[in-house]
Amino acid sequence: MIDVESLTIDYGLADRAVQAVERVDFRLEEGRSLALIGPSGCGKTSILFALAGLLSPSNGTIKIGGGPVTGPRREVALILQNAGLLPWKTVWQNANLSLLLAGDYPEHNAGVILDDLGLTEVKSRFPAELSEGMKRRVGIARALSTAPSVLLMDEPLASLDTLTRERIQDLFLTLWQEHRFSLILVTHDIVEAAFLGQEIIVLTKRPAQVKATVINPKMGSLDYRQSEAFQRTVHDLREALER
Repeated sequence: MIDVESLTIDYGLADRAVQAVERVDFRLEEGRSLALIGPSGCGKTSILFALAGLLSPSNGTIKIGGGPVTGPRREVALILQNAGLLPWKTVWQNANLSLLLAGDYPEHNAGVILDDLGLTEVKSRFPAELSEGMKRRVGIARALSTAPSVLLMDEPLASLDTLTRERIQDLFLTLWQEHRFSLILVTHDIVEAAFLGQEIIVLTKRPAQVKATVINPKMGSLDYRQSEAFQRTVHDLREALER
């Protein structure tokens, strides 16, 4: 369970303080997916960083699994816009980096995840030898190598072409269904939010507040994009953003 109550985030001090997030509330049951969508610069990433324990709220509380978030946690993984791969390390080394830093290598490794993501054949290559889509998949492998119970994603497919985005969205859906981690996705893409979010929170411009919540019960199949339910969800999201 992820429980966010009255989350408020300010940057700066006193009269120079800028409020990024104002009294945001939401709850996500274990194993479910949530998308956060809103205008650029509205505070979506600030919410995600607070969930990851990388940013301390000015007010409000965040609990994961019943315990307060006071810093980074092993069971919470974060995928950013940039895959953040180390150019001097191979695909295998990059994918296992989290385990290496945690002291669990080589007893456990990301080999199974690499295989699931179709990266086994390129495990000895370096990032410069990979396509952008492959780099994103290595970032996914690194995030999943520690078997997190919560996966946070900040615009993970930004700048990719449409077909590559859709292929990796399909991959995210398959991995989520297989591993049943709780998933929170920050995106500016209405279609992506509708495809991956069982629930979608629409945020206002900065400071971010909850403007609307769209329930998306029919998501969960790879052919969902072709359904009337999907088109209705996209329409509802567009209306909520434009209000």
